Amino acid sequence: MEKNKTSGAPGITPDAAAAIARILKVCGHPVRLRLLCAIENKQPCVSDLWQCLDEDQPVVSQHLAVLKRAGIVRSKASGNRRIYSIADPFVKALVASLATVKAAPRV
Repeated sequence: MEKNKTSGAPGITPDAAAAIARILKVCGHPVRLRLLCAIENKQPCVSDLWQCLDEDQPVVSQHLAVLKRAGIVRSKASGNRRIYSIADPFVKALVASLATVKAAPRV
């Protein structure tokens, strides 16, 4: 008997689930999650971000590079600064939904 590839979770294909899992894995690092929340509506530059997050500039830059390689954020030049914004609509909606969380979830 052949297994039906569409059975299981309704409304999501295995390929879509794998793509979402890859995005969530990249976003799941605490520093990256904080970066995304800081970027959400402000379009900051790197110096704004490392000051806001109280992280070293190289740490912020490395995490931004990971997000950028994954297509989650984009940057554009503005004078001698790089301005960051969220490029992925799924991630943008996910980060916006985090604003409703008042306390850390229990795990």
